[in-house]
Amino acid sequence: MPRKRKLDDPKNLAEYISKLILQKKGEDIQIFDLRKITSITDFFVICTATSDVNAKAIADYISEETKKKGYKPWHSEGYTNLSWVLLDFVDVVVHIFLKETRKYYNLEGLWGDADITYIKDEV
Repeated sequence: MPRKRKLDDPKNLAEYISKLILQKKGEDIQIFDLRKITSITDFFVICTATSDVNAKAIADYISEETKKKGYKPWHSEGYTNLSWVLLDFVDVVVHIFLKETRKYYNLEGLWGDADITYIKDEV
């Protein structure tokens, strides 16, 4: 029987959040491992939402499901206009962007030195 992975490992939490994003139809999901390049956080999880309604649904679902596991964002912002919603779990920071906003802020370019894992839907 496979051992359950604990979410208190930031990498496992980032992977879990990525799966939650997939369930709400988030797109272009990437996990940035920042541990070797900064001390501000261990991981970014970045995704694109198809609309502001989708962005809110993804953010709400992440908050609800992680809370069930004993985790809740320490800080969140972006719920006012929903073009960039940020959920800060301290060791994992989630960025939910609308497509044009993601392109404009270009976190991939700013943090391009990170090890990046691309998350694909396995269906």
